[in-house]
Amino acid sequence: MEWTDEIIARLRQLWDEGLSTAEIGRRLNISKNSVVGKAHRLDLPARPSPIRRDISGARPSRPAPARVTGPTLPSLAIAAEPVPVMPHVTAAPAGGASTVAAVRTAPPRPTLVASRPAAAPRAVARVPACCWPIGEPGTPSFRFCGDPAMNGKPYCQPHAEIAYVRVRDRREDVA
Repeated sequence: MEWTDEIIARLRQLWDEGLSTAEIGRRLNISKNSVVGKAHRLDLPARPSPIRRDISGARPSRPAPARVTGPTLPSLAIAAEPVPVMPHVTAAPAGGASTVAAVRTAPPRPTLVASRPAAAPRAVARVPACCWPIGEPGTPSFRFCGDPAMNGKPYCQPHAEIAYVRVRDRREDVA
């Protein structure tokens, strides 16, 4: 496409009318980006933003997002974390004649109890698991391998041998 004096004059006229760059492009049978680029090179006055703004010019104040401090993942330390009481089965008293287990149900609103005594928290060593996918993602049978991973690798030994293949030296192929 070549910018002739006639096309430039038409661009200036449509620009002064306040048409959008897309509309100018349609009328001149060129792309919107061509219009924007040529208008910039011709140093035409800036267009008002197509985004609707408040007439008063004041920007609506939004509260700043809260900054997260500390770790974003749950701690690995075992601490006295409250755990909701869930329904569970308890054994019948030893002196009772009944051998059927009694079922205790949770109250309507779970109460919180400490899962461990409030002793000094200790770190739990978490062994990295193999991330090799098994099955078709999105199906109920999909899972990851889960075997202990090699140090510094996301996979166990058998899957690392599949994933990390050494590139053969081309000189070995020369006869």
